[in-house]
Amino acid sequence: MNAPEDKVLELARQQARIDLAAACRLVALFGWTDLLATHLSIRVPGRRDRYLVNPLGLLFEEVCVSAILEVDLEGRIVAGEGELNPAAVVIHGAIHAEAEQAEAVVHLHSREGVAISCQASGLLPLTQMSLMVLGDLAYHDFQGVVLDTDERASLLADLGDKNLLILRNHGTLAIGRTMAEAFARIWRLERACRFQLAAQSAGAPLITPASAVIERTLEQARAVYGPQSSFLPSGRREWTALLRRLDRELPGYRN
Repeated sequence: MNAPEDKVLELARQQARIDLAAACRLVALFGWTDLLATHLSIRVPGRRDRYLVNPLGLLFEEVCVSAILEVDLEGRIVAGEGELNPAAVVIHGAIHAEAEQAEAVVHLHSREGVAISCQASGLLPLTQMSLMVLGDLAYHDFQGVVLDTDERASLLADLGDKNLLILRNHGTLAIGRTMAEAFARIWRLERACRFQLAAQSAGAPLITPASAVIERTLEQARAVYGPQSSFLPSGRREWTALLRRLDRELPGYRN
């Protein structure tokens, strides 16, 4: 590569670190944390064999650019100081290695996401928000704490060509071509889970839309949130707005 290309790649890699640190802080801001558990990652621009991930030991509101680890697909730390959650190696290493569209991965153990992951029927077509994600949602059965690399194959098979995954009895996961896209997807999934639990807890009879309406809304979701959408393209508008909020309320992630 020549000098201009090197500079572009260097800037892209720095931006990836900023986006990952910002996503961690936003997870804290939205109350989706699980003390030190769960992990977010993003591929190192220009490389298919390395990704960036938050270190084990920092609260999500503490994550900043200088704390982020760079690791290879087998979980060896190649840049940065700190410890790596071994579950991140299994989940993120597998997805970044095999899922072409997975530049960024967000995995959560939120109250609402875990609660829905324990329900036999999973996410139901009860709300507009659930219908925004159901067409892009897959499920992965619980096999114990994700520490065994043998689980990678079934995880990838269950994810398939979807961008959202509910890990049964465990949590939620979203992937995207950018962190903006992955974060917008996980936000919609988490919101849908929250709405379902609120509706169920009221104890009143629930209304499920007619099947024709469900199918029409799923098609609308593909148009509204799909990669070619001009309305809300790939999370970019939401991400810009979220970074403005983060700079006001929880700054310092760029350090």
